Amino acid sequence: MTAPVSGVQVQPIRVLVVDDDPFVFSAMELIFSTVDDIRIVGTVSDGDEAVAAVQRHFPDVVLLDVRMARLDGIAATKALCALPNPPRVLVMTTFDMDDVVMRAIDAGAAGFMLKTAGPEIIAGVRNVHAGAGVLSPQSVPQVFAQVGGNGAAQAGARAAVDALSDRERDVVRLVGEGLSNQQIGAQLYVGEATVKTHLASAQRKLGVEGRVQVAVLATKAGLV
Repeated sequence: MTAPVSGVQVQPIRVLVVDDDPFVFSAMELIFSTVDDIRIVGTVSDGDEAVAAVQRHFPDVVLLDVRMARLDGIAATKALCALPNPPRVLVMTTFDMDDVVMRAIDAGAAGFMLKTAGPEIIAGVRNVHAGAGVLSPQSVPQVFAQVGGNGAAQAGARAAVDALSDRERDVVRLVGEGLSNQQIGAQLYVGEATVKTHLASAQRKLGVEGRVQVAVLATKAGLV
């Protein structure tokens, strides 16, 4: 969600931080102070303040904690994603909350990263803003160890993946392993634009949106 601007000057990525820990605010301000293309436009301390803050600050990306006192990150993500022209939500989490993170992703989060990721959060915000989504490499094994679901869910995921072309299946598998489009292209010996085309086609066939949901389905189907 971007505020109306005049002129042709490229605007920095506008970020709203939603977290009940003042240390996180300080850490995010320090991290983003090292770059010119990302700017924190607001901070709020609970999920029940997020919607009003988005309508006030017009962020492009919301960095959202999962566990908060009044409205948790899952409910806040769902509320934010239901807005007209919603911002992209990047969930910030820790290893011991993996099951909660998966529910947040189901609610519409564009990705997740660890709060301890440090400067990697810069790339995460850029990727989410660009529509690529983000999977924190450190958290992929722990998070996807939690993914599996019941037999029916696994069978449904396998059936969906079977409808993909061989190259689409390769791309989906590598997304599930946390690779970027550039890395996937290098591994498959194709251009990044070709990877994007295959991924977009796979998402249409699978009925999912974003890299995280693709990765979840790939894991349920046993590709990862």
